[in-house]
Amino acid sequence: MSSPAPAPHDVLLPSGLEAARPGLLPRLGAEAFGTLFIVVAGLGVPLFTIPDSSPLPAALAAGLAVTAAMLAFAHVSGGHFNPAITAGHLVAGRIRPGAAAAYAGAQLVGALAGAFALYGILRTLPGIADSRTAFDTVTAGFGEHSIIQAPLAAALLLEMLGAAFVVAVFLGTSGSDTRDGGSRYAAPVAVGLSFAVLLQLGQSVGNLPFNPARAVASAVFSSGWALEQLWVFLAAPLLGAAIAGLVFRSMGTAAGAGAGAGAVVQAGTGETTEAGEPAETAVPGSSEAQEFFDGKRG
Repeated sequence: MSSPAPAPHDVLLPSGLEAARPGLLPRLGAEAFGTLFIVVAGLGVPLFTIPDSSPLPAALAAGLAVTAAMLAFAHVSGGHFNPAITAGHLVAGRIRPGAAAAYAGAQLVGALAGAFALYGILRTLPGIADSRTAFDTVTAGFGEHSIIQAPLAAALLLEMLGAAFVVAVFLGTSGSDTRDGGSRYAAPVAVGLSFAVLLQLGQSVGNLPFNPARAVASAVFSSGWALEQLWVFLAAPLLGAAIAGLVFRSMGTAAGAGAGAGAVVQAGTGETTEAGEPAETAVPGSSEAQEFFDGKRG
């Protein structure tokens, strides 16, 4: 009789995995660069697309950019690239408040850098008289700034619902055991496809981004009305993320649940802890500042 295969929680990871954990600064760099790439692709494709001639819809391009960025950097930072996703992880108990605030700051910096690069390119094009007016076409808005004249309530509800869906997909796919070979690719594909579908849905309603960092970046380089309406695209996705995070927290899927022996990679945070030890455990003899930049303190 053949012996049964070991359960996932019985599988040991290499002992060197704990030492190879990225510190906070590399994780912030990954979040900033990944967000920059997503913003450049998500805003750049519709900005520089000739109408009726693009073989790739803008929503699909943005979704593929999310998948590519997560495949490239998720092993470093967890691959959030979105303050709403980070907020969902915070509420679900998968990331500490200090690290969550740092992640959101890095994402905002990356998004602004990407939008600034696109704005600079627009300024060099002789056929575009007003770069801010061009940015208006890809910036989130409602009412008269929506293609279908969607009111505030429609934009707010859809933005909140879409962000909750994206965060739920991220938490659900990244919360599975990442030690088997296939699950590490589940989150990038699932989240990228979810974003593509939702962006296609939100495009006609008002270029809904379901990403506060992207919303801020496009609004800064658009006309004045964009900043006036920006609060909707900050509050709604964060509220939706909090709802999804609370659902997953109530289901008992917070970080560290089901951890087994050996080192465990905490999905969605890029942090590695020793099984059975809380993530906040500090290394004796090290200063608080050093622990923070090493990723051991949020």
